[in-house]
Amino acid sequence: KTDLLAPLMDTVQELTGQGAEQRAANVTPYRVIADHSRAATFLIADGVVPGNTGRNYVCRMIVRRAARFGSKIGLNRPFMAKVAAKVIDNYGSFYPELERNRATILDNLTREEERFQKTVEAGLTYVNEKLGEVRSTGAGMLDGKSAFELYATHGIPLEITRDIARETGLEVDEAGFKAAMEEHRLVSGAGKAFGPLGGEDVDIYRAILDELMVEGKLDSDGVKYDPYHGFETEGEVLAMVKEGASVVQAHVGDRVEVVLPATSFYVESGGQVADTGTIVHAEGERWEIRVDDTRKPAAGMVVHVGEVVRGAPRIGDLAIAAIDRQRRQDIMRNHTATHLLHAELHAILGAHARQAGSLVAPDRLRFDFTHPEPVTQEQLDKIEAGVNQAILENYRLNITYKSLTEAMAEGAMALFGEKYGETVRTITIGGAESISYELCGGTHVNETGDIGSFIITSEGSAAAGIRRIEAVTGRGAYDLIQRRLRMLKQSAGMLNTAVEEVPQKVQSVLDELDHARKQIARQRQELVAAEFVRLLADVPQVQGIPVLAATIANADGDSLRQMTDRFRDQYPSGVVVLGSVNEGRPVLIASVTDDLVQRGIHAGALVKRVAQVIGGSGGGRPNLAQAGGKDGAKLPAAIAMVGSILEEQLAK
Repeated sequence: KTDLLAPLMDTVQELTGQGAEQRAANVTPYRVIADHSRAATFLIADGVVPGNTGRNYVCRMIVRRAARFGSKIGLNRPFMAKVAAKVIDNYGSFYPELERNRATILDNLTREEERFQKTVEAGLTYVNEKLGEVRSTGAGMLDGKSAFELYATHGIPLEITRDIARETGLEVDEAGFKAAMEEHRLVSGAGKAFGPLGGEDVDIYRAILDELMVEGKLDSDGVKYDPYHGFETEGEVLAMVKEGASVVQAHVGDRVEVVLPATSFYVESGGQVADTGTIVHAEGERWEIRVDDTRKPAAGMVVHVGEVVRGAPRIGDLAIAAIDRQRRQDIMRNHTATHLLHAELHAILGAHARQAGSLVAPDRLRFDFTHPEPVTQEQLDKIEAGVNQAILENYRLNITYKSLTEAMAEGAMALFGEKYGETVRTITIGGAESISYELCGGTHVNETGDIGSFIITSEGSAAAGIRRIEAVTGRGAYDLIQRRLRMLKQSAGMLNTAVEEVPQKVQSVLDELDHARKQIARQRQELVAAEFVRLLADVPQVQGIPVLAATIANADGDSLRQMTDRFRDQYPSGVVVLGSVNEGRPVLIASVTDDLVQRGIHAGALVKRVAQVIGGSGGGRPNLAQAGGKDGAKLPAAIAMVGSILEEQLAK
């Protein structure tokens, strides 16, 4: 009822045509619309447009929630722009950015409402069906997995499902929803692309598909997706999307998403990364788009994501989409190698070693599997040898389609991250008795010999009970072999020996080095002892107590402790504080005879005070203590303080 919000409520009432009694009866929708319209107006003015992640997602949810409450009072067409216009009129003189961005604000609000209306039309029936099932069972809560399914499949956000459920006296398992989302991210490998809304542009591409179907340029199956046969496809540019909106033409530097009637580009799935490549004008190559990614934003739609690098592509142009052939072949080698690796893990480690995640990229493969302990070097050698033997056998891959029931009955192994329909694609490798039989939608070489070679580069822990192997094949393996051979030859040259004799030569050098170090250590101890003997010959006194405070060059902690023992042997009553800089780090050792401990001298307190000068600290027993520091240059100054500190302790 304030002058900041009442005008917005009045605007909503004008749009609905309701009287005062109806407005009072529906005060919650009025309040939600007024508040959310104001919030969204300011967000968009600040550049926070409705989107899929972070603050953009917050903006989207504010708009969509207001739109849903609008539908409860009869506002079934976009209306928030009119409420936002009133916000701009009321606040614009104090917040000029609202007026400057008026067109952007109104356009974004209307576009988002239109998207949401399409989502609601398509998905609200499913929400009501799910909630009806909950009521029929007598339960009071919709499970998180079902809520996530509504969101991922039909575009109904959690917040909307929750609002609808609460209006009928039900709740939604929000923790279960989040768990289902996280599981989806892990399984699909879509964590980086799958934000809070689950595909912010699904409505855009649904609308594009509907239009193309009406025009007869696509059928109900959408874009023909065949990444298995050929590296090029030719077809008309059916649609382009730039910054969330359809465009007729794009220009150099624009980031666009291109829809063609068919594509051979692979969309990231099951651990295999998406293809990259180019789309060029088929008639003289007047323009070119560099394709950096390929994705499926909605059912039936495959889009090529990239940047215009030459010319100005237009809808209707005839284009050729060409995959980066060399990159794809590298990926295919790595993918087939993961199947061979999986088979060898079973053979060497046991049937429990099942896939728990993978990455198939052009430069490497990564394979996670269940195993309770580190894989030994001997086992890794056998696994690597087994994969390379299968490569040398040059088995031809047998790729067939069959029912899921039949494939599973035959013992086919389901790959982590794959989703299977009634008909599945099976990959068989081996002779009469196959060595690998898996369900897989990825791209593969024709024969195992095409892989070239396989080298394991690392093995380690990925999680509790999960091990990870990384490896390279083909060109990556060749490059690795060449790098290692060059380093081996360089090492042989430096050692002045033949390549074959490098290990023996290295061992010989290590033995000589170890012997030399021991000699140096003995000589250092002898020098330290000689220096200490000289110091023992003339020990000054503090209040009648023999006190030796000195620095000794290049002595380690053990040597200094030995020297303090020699001091105590020669002086039954006395204090010794020795310091040295060893490998750049200062160290201090203090020792106090038992009779002086009784008089209040404490080795730990003494060495702690001295160590402060060298930027360190320490402590220990009353009769023996040690300290370290950072600044070796200040060690002489620290040692010089010993006498005055002792006098303080004796004075107490």
